Amino acid sequence: MPDVTCEEKYLGRQLVSSQSGSAQVEYIIQNTDDDAAALSILGTTAPSTWNDLPKVSCEVAQIAQTIWEGVAKYGMSNNQQNPNESNFSFETGGGTQHITQSLSTISRYAPSGKTAPVFDGAICVDNNSVNGCDITVPVFTWSDTYIFSTGVVTPTYKQTLFALTGKVNNSSWGGYSAGEVLFMGASGSKRGNRGDWEMTFKFSASPNITGKTIGSITNIAKKGWEYLWVRYDNDTDTNAKVLIKKPVAVYIEQVYEYGNFGGLGI
Repeated sequence: MPDVTCEEKYLGRQLVSSQSGSAQVEYIIQNTDDDAAALSILGTTAPSTWNDLPKVSCEVAQIAQTIWEGVAKYGMSNNQQNPNESNFSFETGGGTQHITQSLSTISRYAPSGKTAPVFDGAICVDNNSVNGCDITVPVFTWSDTYIFSTGVVTPTYKQTLFALTGKVNNSSWGGYSAGEVLFMGASGSKRGNRGDWEMTFKFSASPNITGKTIGSITNIAKKGWEYLWVRYDNDTDTNAKVLIKKPVAVYIEQVYEYGNFGGLGI
């Protein structure tokens, strides 16, 4: 019997344009009645990639005694990670923050013949302290879901996620400046018999601030997840002729450690 041959079928190419992409190429295999031999020569003849898509399967079907149709299929398998594709969800909600300093004092009122003291924006001041108030502040949180192969989600990778949880980005990342993104953790689940992992990453963003003014203190700069607090001291309002509390110092505290978000692998 002549040697087994495998040739690409005329008009046997099919390419699908989509987010992940797929393709298939058809072949004619001749001179064998053995399905294993037909499948073997198809596997070696069909290239390992087609239009940058990896080969995922080969199939043969007998159409005559020694003639077979073969199909090589290309695309992204379930076990391959594609970091450029993800499911994204977000929320812009209101968080609560206690503040002691307003953006500005709009007006002051006092009884006739009296003058309301000037506190330079301090809120709810009594004889002993600056009590402040609770306000709603915008909070931007989001999550990204990716599919990872088993080979990516190793014990070392899990330890990296654990170490980065509660950290702030130490350099520009995801369109945000250093100090603006807090990694709130990740969750993962193995997807049945597929062997891959569905991983969800959670983040929260807070903008960096520059040029802020509190009382007579100017040019204050604070990164998104740093903590700002104000120290007040006694002073005298000569017009109102009363003791008052005024901001005398502003402190910026680092309360979160910084981390390299490159370790997230997304």
